[in-house]
Order: sequence, then C-alpha cells, then structure tokens
Amino acid sequence: MYESAEARRAAPVSPPPLRRAASPGAPGGSRRPGPPGWPDRVPPPQATGWQVPAVGWLLDHCPSDYRMYAVWRRHPVALAWVTTHHLDAQLGAMRTAYRGLRVDLAEHVEPEGVAAALAALEAEGARLLAARRAAGLVLEAMQGHHFVPRL
Repeated sequence: MYESAEARRAAPVSPPPLRRAASPGAPGGSRRPGPPGWPDRVPPPQATGWQVPAVGWLLDHCPSDYRMYAVWRRHPVALAWVTTHHLDAQLGAMRTAYRGLRVDLAEHVEPEGVAAALAALEAEGARLLAARRAAGLVLEAMQGHHFVPRL
C-alpha cells in the first residue's frame, strides 16, 4: 500500500539519532557509559555525583508536575522506583491502544491514518521500553547494585 502525498507531508519527521563520540581506547566505535541500556545523559554509576543528572533524567520521564515536589530530589531512590512504575503504566497504555486502535477507530479514521497511528504507537512503545530498561538500571544502581562489565 502506498502512502498519499498528503499523508507524507503530515507525518512528523524524527531527527537523526545522536551519536556519542568515540572514547579514547575504544577501538572502532563509541563506548556508552554504564551497563548496556544505561541512559546516555547520565554518567556511569561509579562517577562522582552521577545521581544529580540521573534525577533530572528520571524527572524527564515522569509527568512535569513531579518537579514541584522536593521529595524526589531528596530521595532519588524513591523517584527511580516511581519512574519505573510510571513507565510500566505508559507501556501498558501503548499496548492497549495498539490492540484496540484498528477496531475502535475503523469507522472514524481512513486506513492510511490507522496504519500511521499504529506505526507511531509501535515507535513510542519501543522508546518507552528502552526508557523503562534504563530507569530500572538507574534504580538498581541507586540501590547499591554494582555493574560488572562482561567480555
């Protein structure tokens, strides 16, 4: 099935992914900090002061109103815990929407729109899944878990 010119113009264009520069001693590519799945914007857990940017990253994945409460900055482990639950709920909502969209909106949205919406939900689900993994790793690190690199 081909997409109409109007649908192509209306579709949002996502920016290219950001790439981290290769770190010294990393042959042939970039080395992300922390364990696989660790958030790019957060220094690895062994770095001094890593929890400050981690709190900002966690707050970015919660409703903006969470920034009003000082408790999250005073108790980052609680924030990490709440963030994982919030991301789990968002993943559940995306999965429910994906399952029901075709049936619930068939009479109101043309097939091209349904296909585009399903693609958007799929992309958002993948983004949320990666964020959930990263939040889980941050929570584990805040709880004192030490990540050991494997070969």
